[in-house]
Amino acid sequence: MKLVYMGTPDFAVPALEKLAQVHDVAAVFTQPDKPVGRKQILTPPDVKVCAQRLGITVCQPPSMKTDEALELLKGFAPDVVVVAAYGQILPKSVLDVPKYGCVNIHGSLLPKYRGAAPIQQAVLNGDAVTGVTTMLMDVGLDTGDILMKKELEIGENETSAELFDRLSRLGGELILETLTALENGTVTPQKQDESQATQTSKIDKSLCPIDFSKSSLEIHNQIRGLYSWPIATAQIAGKRVKIHKARKAKGSGRAGTVLSVKPLVVACGEGAIEILELQPEGKKRMTAEAFAAGHALKRGDTLL
Repeated sequence: MKLVYMGTPDFAVPALEKLAQVHDVAAVFTQPDKPVGRKQILTPPDVKVCAQRLGITVCQPPSMKTDEALELLKGFAPDVVVVAAYGQILPKSVLDVPKYGCVNIHGSLLPKYRGAAPIQQAVLNGDAVTGVTTMLMDVGLDTGDILMKKELEIGENETSAELFDRLSRLGGELILETLTALENGTVTPQKQDESQATQTSKIDKSLCPIDFSKSSLEIHNQIRGLYSWPIATAQIAGKRVKIHKARKAKGSGRAGTVLSVKPLVVACGEGAIEILELQPEGKKRMTAEAFAAGHALKRGDTLL
């Protein structure tokens, strides 16, 4: 098949690599380069870097809602447009261009977790299973007809970052199967059950502060769900720290109380949590043991 690929972050890279091995990827559409970091260095999206490495033409229209962008797409005459975390809403005029439509790779088992943060939301909610869905796009947000799904179990201690990587690779596998089925006419699009639909919002730093009055399970899910961005936070020994890694532990006490220092175990509203790796403001990531040794942390201290 001749296709145009639309994607931007690293989640979309494995699928592009898989597609380029099998299909004629005429062009890649991705978001414009953006300033990154304190020095605001203009940085290309991961998908652009991948496309250039593969020798594929790269297009970066600021919006797909212009006549110029539409004509640019039409010029490639794609049989299908594959979309993965592109970051733009596609208008109907774009959706109508390819013969087989626009196929989206979505990181959840639709209709569950539509929207901006399906992978993180699954971890935050403590789900045991998630997956990838391919769907025919329509003008709604993740509301199109479902083509195929693949399930994936979520590990008890798996972070969003780890799950992100596994789902991105699974998406690469699923899109190949989906395009073959579309071309052969062996897949029947299925309407989504609107009664089962759930929506996710963008993840932001307002979710970071840990409330130790919650259960150890909720806090554990928060820590792994917000890793590797924006990362859960707590106040320890009067300092704000990022909590990179933790696990549920045995113990009980007043919420937020340090039950032991080696290992660093903190009481929750129900159960306890063992903090494994953290990062004080302005410093490098370190083990909880190294932090405790350098900050005179002791049993009975309170975390906020």
